[in-house]
Amino acid sequence: MQEELASGIRLTRKFKDDAQIRQGDFFILGGQKVYVAEMSVEFIAEYGRSDRRLRVIYDNGTESDILMRSLQRALNKDEASRRITDPSPGPLFSDEIEEGDMEVGTIYVLRSKSDHPLIKEHRDVIHKIGVTSGSIEKRIINAKLDPTFLMADVEIVATYGLSNINRTKLENLIHRFFEPAKLDIEIMDRFGNPIVPREWFLVPLFIIDESIEKIRGGPIVNYRYVDSNTGKIIG
Repeated sequence: MQEELASGIRLTRKFKDDAQIRQGDFFILGGQKVYVAEMSVEFIAEYGRSDRRLRVIYDNGTESDILMRSLQRALNKDEASRRITDPSPGPLFSDEIEEGDMEVGTIYVLRSKSDHPLIKEHRDVIHKIGVTSGSIEKRIINAKLDPTFLMADVEIVATYGLSNINRTKLENLIHRFFEPAKLDIEIMDRFGNPIVPREWFLVPLFIIDESIEKIRGGPIVNYRYVDSNTGKIIG
């Protein structure tokens, strides 16, 4: 969960009054992360309201058997309390625009025209994957002067239009998914300084197509890309 929070796959949201608490939920309370590990059978407590006994684990290793209503009150009372969202790409494609969202965006896939021996040998499976809200053509116009583009011209091999997306979260999701296939290469910029470019991966285009379809469908977190040699996505 901590890795997913740091990478942007999970986010934090303000806890709202009387918000639902479910087994498996994560919260931040009093500066600590809180995990709802178990929930007992529902019973009727004072004033005729339903309640449950919880097994709650804190990130300092302690546990408690707090009542659900007590946890809700504590979260409501703490002005800094937060709900940690599920690791789902659903918010990338929500019907409502949130802070950081764009109305329109594009995932783009580029192929390098570099003469670097490694790139020439594997040109068909070396791709840069990114997300932009602007013009891809303008972005790559000076590619041969930019180490981000391997100091060489590039060609656009695929684009995928999206609506109501959070660009940073989406890029983190894609790059984390293809981390096992990240291109390990060092090039020199125009001043002779060594640069290790990011966002380049040894991934066939058909695998990128498949991953984008899974992101659109929602369940990409249930899959992983494990072997850049065989080029397979497994569940």
